[in-house]
Formats: sequence, structure tokens, C-alpha cells
Amino acid sequence: MQYFRKLWHGKYKLPLRIFLGVILLCLTLRSVPYLIPIRAQDIAQTDGALTFEDRHGLPLGTLLTRDQDHTMVVPLDEISPYFIQAIIAAEDKRYYQHGSVDFIAVSRAILEALQAREIVSGASTITMQLARMLHPTPRTLPHKVGEIWTSWRLSAGMNKDTVLAAYINRLPMGSNLYGVEAAARNYFGLPAAELNLAQATLLASLPNDPIDLDPYHNWQALKARQRYVLDRMVADKMITALEAERAYSEQVYLRSRQQGILAAPHFLFWVAKHLPTTDGGTVRTTLDSTLQQFVATQVEQVVDALAPKQVHHAAALVIDNHTGEVLAYVGSPNYFNDSLQGQNDGVQALRQPGSTLKPFLYQLALEQRVIRPQTILADVPTTYAIPGAKLYQPVDYSETFLGPVRVRLALANSLNVPAVRVLEQVGVPLFLNHLRKLGFTHLTHDPDYYGLGLTLGSGEVSLWELARAYLRLAHQGKTVPLVTYFGEETEQLEGASEPTSWELVRDMLGDRHARATAFGVDSVLNLPFPAAVKTGTSSDYRDTWTVGFSADYTVATWVGNFDGTPMQQISGVMGAAPLWHRIMQRLHETTEPADFSPPSGLVHHPICAVTGQILDQNRFTSSPKVGVSLSISSPINQVLGKPAPTEPNYICPSAIVLEYLYPEDLEKSNAKNQSIELPPEYNEWLSQQPENQWDGQLRIVFPEQDDHFLLAPQAGQDNRLEFKLAGKREEPVEWWLNGEKIATTQSHSLFWNLKLGSWQLEVKTAGGEERDTIMFQVQETPQKPTRRGFSIAD
Repeated sequence: MQYFRKLWHGKYKLPLRIFLGVILLCLTLRSVPYLIPIRAQDIAQTDGALTFEDRHGLPLGTLLTRDQDHTMVVPLDEISPYFIQAIIAAEDKRYYQHGSVDFIAVSRAILEALQAREIVSGASTITMQLARMLHPTPRTLPHKVGEIWTSWRLSAGMNKDTVLAAYINRLPMGSNLYGVEAAARNYFGLPAAELNLAQATLLASLPNDPIDLDPYHNWQALKARQRYVLDRMVADKMITALEAERAYSEQVYLRSRQQGILAAPHFLFWVAKHLPTTDGGTVRTTLDSTLQQFVATQVEQVVDALAPKQVHHAAALVIDNHTGEVLAYVGSPNYFNDSLQGQNDGVQALRQPGSTLKPFLYQLALEQRVIRPQTILADVPTTYAIPGAKLYQPVDYSETFLGPVRVRLALANSLNVPAVRVLEQVGVPLFLNHLRKLGFTHLTHDPDYYGLGLTLGSGEVSLWELARAYLRLAHQGKTVPLVTYFGEETEQLEGASEPTSWELVRDMLGDRHARATAFGVDSVLNLPFPAAVKTGTSSDYRDTWTVGFSADYTVATWVGNFDGTPMQQISGVMGAAPLWHRIMQRLHETTEPADFSPPSGLVHHPICAVTGQILDQNRFTSSPKVGVSLSISSPINQVLGKPAPTEPNYICPSAIVLEYLYPEDLEKSNAKNQSIELPPEYNEWLSQQPENQWDGQLRIVFPEQDDHFLLAPQAGQDNRLEFKLAGKREEPVEWWLNGEKIATTQSHSLFWNLKLGSWQLEVKTAGGEERDTIMFQVQETPQKPTRRGFSIAD
């Protein structure tokens, strides 16, 4: 005792006190984990296995967990002793002899690192590996310290067997499998308790590198790792060398990659994710397994056929209109094909929808009375100035323009310019809010982010959201929630809005004659029974869509690439439409659906297809088809075989058609003999047309009334101005400038050298029966003012 007093108070007192302080600090730190232990219930894996059936009680498969990381928890006594021995031999042979940290292994790892000048071994025990599984972090020194801390807390709260069981049930086993039970059932089709030595050592090899040791792709590499595990077991006297050799040579058979799922893996995971409880059990879904198999086969076939055009993925969704039940759900051509990203779900993936949102814009515009069914929209070259961006010039897939078009034709032919014009009138904020109410919850940005391109697909939506919105269209605006399993509690959705606008849009989408300009009368969109349909193609051909419905079913399809790679000139009618067509034909092969009822509260009435003028009902007979031309450039009385009226005939330069109109519009109509003149916005388009079939009169389209031009002062610059007429002319016309005849031509244009002054340009036929006159001015280019220089004296 006297000796220690001398040490404590002598010349060694400071080092001794520091040493003892360090020891006390270490003991204190080591005891803290026992105050905050991690117990088994704190990290319990509570999800139970789920067994799924289709609507008829046929099996669809079993999921070990609710997400795509499959696991199944079993106690240690339900795991083959061979596997327990193999995993200990491979990962931590002194597991039952050391604490949570193996200081002998740590010392050896430090020496190896010093000799090799790099980290050779991490010296992680099974407890430390479990800590990293619970809290994945980069392998750095600070994180290693945190890993040791967590392993201390685990040891403080659980015994060795409990820690080992938690570890084994979380081991990464490749193909998104976790835990030995999930791996044993999926690779070998048996529980972990029945693994023999060969099977157990193969599975114990996987956690070392689950990707590069994938048994379906890298069997030889896995066998090499198995040899290592068997040698370790022999070295640790767990098995004999003869047993190891037999296990290595044994022929082991793997199951197919279906992983216990017979059909619809994407659908099963979607349903499992949205079940209200985490308990296991049997779930009876709304899926029809026979239809599901048919749709899955069609998805594969369509993708295979389009593969030379750089197409690799597709998805499809089928819904019962009467109940909202999901009958088929295919998220990719092959869920189990990792090389082609098969686990991606094309039904829920967010992609640009192309033109598939246009019907909801027209429905909103009709409901708000921004447009009428007889409204004429201008499909002409149009430019929009976007603040902080390039000029926006929407064009159609055909890169052509149709001029004046009715709302019906603009929607049915998916014309871009008219749609943007309608959105400009409706307003982006109002349309965006409307889409959100329809269930497009992923359109989360503000209106300026999407701009006028919103109706052309500048946002991102899912096939699920599109199908749900088109189901509402099929129900004339009434919301119908989608149902995936029987007993599902669906959310209360917004009630039905005014149905007439929905019925009008449905009628337009079902009019094969209205869409004939863009798609032809006998396109893949046409079916031998009534159906409404819309296609969509995103920019650079990255996504193609087709969504449509009959009275009984709604079908939504997508074809594209998950990584966004452009396809080779594949549009909606070439990509997704054939898939949609096949599914719709299959759904109705035994029963033809009912026809759509006509829009309620509207009047079936003749109008002029070019001007939208409402014509006198008393001189027309009704037609069974809406939008079918009754005549082309003929007087109405001649078309329908009526007696010649006493009043002058109405003038319609193209076709007389039947359209559904609001009754109040009939009271305002006045279609008597009127001259037809398209507004100036059509001038550029008219100048590019053949002989003017739209207004039948001589017309100057350039320059326009009261235009001003500047005369370039520099020599060599082109100071010519081109005078243009609407359409091509067969008879000669005379050009007059300020009362002086300057030319007679048969061309629809004439070049003139600019001269200063105010000018009256007149064009007329030789006999003077037709003429048109405009005024324009030519001015000097203003000289920029010269800034006077100045100097400062020294």
C-alpha cells in the first residue's frame, strides 16, 4: 500500500493518473451501451407472408414481404445446422468465443493493412455486420466507430443466438432476396430447415457478393466461393474433407426466377404496399388471371416486334368500367429480367403523356363555355413569346397545318396548335387545377413551370393516373375509384361535374370519321364496336400512349423505354395503339358492348364545317352519323334533295356537317347569305395553299393592312417586297400600285422593289369582277444618333 502511495504522489503521479483516467473513461464508455441496449423487439421484422388469389380464387403467388426486397423471418431452430455452420465459418469463425468486437481480428487487420499499405480485411464480426445492415453507412473510420458502438448496444440487449438469427434473416441473397428462408424457398423451393450441405454452402456463399455471385448468371464464380466456404468448414472441423468434396460435386437444381409468383408481380407488390395491415394472410384480388396472362403475352409480343426500332418496354392496365375493378396489370414485359430493368413498373412510372391530356382541356373549355362545339379553331403557324426562353412554336406530328378546323376535328386529330390556343384562353392555372382534381397528383409544380406545353405533355403522369381519368370520362364526369382487391376501402372522391361537356368529348373521341385526317378511317384505332380512344407521343419519341374505353372496359397502354432512350420514329398509333387494339378485341370477342348514348341536353344540328355557321334546320334531314360530311361545296337544297328555297342559299365553302349544339346557340344563329372571310391570322397559311377553296375570293394576304416597312440604307441588301395572294390562281390577275398598273401575272405572288412613300396595293381580275385593296408604308431606316465624345484635361 505504501508503494502505491509513493507512486501516486511521486514523480510518476501524472502518467499514472492519466492512465487510470483513460481506463476509467473506457470502462464508463463500455458500460453506457447497457443503459441503452437494442433488444430483439426493437429490430423485429414484423411483415408476414401474403398469399394472393385472382377474382376466381386461382393462385397468383406468395410475397414474403410487402415490397420488392423479399424476406421471410424464421427462428434459429428452423434453419438448417449446415447453413448456420457455413455462415459462421465464412464470416466469423470465432463468433461464439469473442464479444461484439473481435480484437484479435482487429489487430490482425491493422497489421495486414500496414504491410499492404491498404485495407485488406475489415475485421467485422457478425454483430458488427448486423449493425451495418440496420444502419447502412460508407466504410470510413468514423462510421466504423459508429458500427462498433451499435454492435455494443446489440450485445447489451440480445444474446448470441438472437443476434445470429437477426443477422441470418437479413443476409443479402441476390435478386432482391434477404434472409436464408426467402433464398431457400426461391432458389430451391424448400424451407431453410431442409437445406442439405451442398445447398447450405451455396447460400452461405452469396452474401459475400450477391450481385457478382448471382447463381443464374455467374454459377462458376459462386462455385468457387462455395469451395472456399467448404474449406473453412473443414479447417474448423465442422465437416470432413470427404463431406466437403461430396457437397461440392453434388448436382444442385435451381428453380426458375419466378420467386414464388405465378402472375402479375408488379400488381401484387402494388396491392401489398397499400394493404392497411402488416399481418400475413390470403388476399383475393380483382385480377382475372386468364386475362392477365393474355395481356402479358401481348406486351411481350409487341415489344419483340418493335425491338428493331429501339423499343424495350411496355405496360398495360385493364379496368372494368362498371365497378372500377382492375382486371389486368402488366408493368413490364418480364419482371424477372434484371438486364432490361424488368422490376420497373410502367403502370406507376412517371412519364410525359404527350397528347393524352388534351381531352380534359377540351372538356374544361366546353364546360367553361370558352369554346362551343361549333367553334372554329385556327390550325396555322403560331409563335408564342415565353419570358426567359426561346420562342415557342407548336407543330403537329405531320408538320402541316389544316387552317380552320372545328373543335371535333382538332381533338380527334390531336392537332397541337388549336390545343395550345384553347389552353391560352382557358389559362394554365385553371387547367392545372382541373388535372389535379382528376387525380394527376404528380403535377406538383406551379403553372409557369409547365406553361402552354401542359396540354402537349410537358408534365409527368403515370399510366395509372391516365386510366383513372379516362374511366371518369367513360362515366361522363362521375368519379369511380380503382379497386384492386375485394374488401378494399376506397377513398371518397369528388362528385360528378356537369356531364354534357364530358359526353361531348367522349363523342368526339369515338368519331372515326373525325380523326380520319390524321389516322385514316380504317386505322388501328378503329374497332368493330363503339369505342373512344386517344393516343399520345412525347417529345423525341420517348413515350407512346393509347388510352380508350368502350361502354364496359377502359384500357390504357404505354410503350417506350424505362431509361428514356428515344425510339426510332415510333408514334402512339404505331407503338401503344396496336397493344390497345389487341386487348380491346379480346375483351369483346364474345359480347359486343352497348353504344354510347348521345350527349344529353344538346341538339343535333347542321353547321358549316369551315365557318361554324349554324344552318337552318328546316331545310335539312337528320343524319345518323355525327361529323360525317353531307356535301362538298354544294348548295344545301341540292345536297338534301329539298326544293329550292325562296331566300338566297347559305354559303358554305366546304362541307355541311351535323354537330351537337347547345340549344341557346341556335337562338343566336344567323346563317343567311354572308361573305366568308378568314381573319388575318390565316394569312400566312392561306398564302401556302393551292387555289383558295376556303373563301372563294381574291385576297391579298401579304402585306397586311397598314403594315410599315423600312428601306435598308446599305447597298447590296435585299430591298424587295413579295406581294402574296391567298391560294394559287388559274386566271391572270392585275397588280396596281397607287393607281398605276405594275404587272399582270398568273402567279399568286409578285416581287416589288421597295420605294419610300405611302402605297395603295390593289389586285383584281382582268374583268374587275374581283378585287382586293390594302394600304402600306415604306420608310427610311432611322439613323442611330452619334454620341458626342469628350475629353478630360491633364
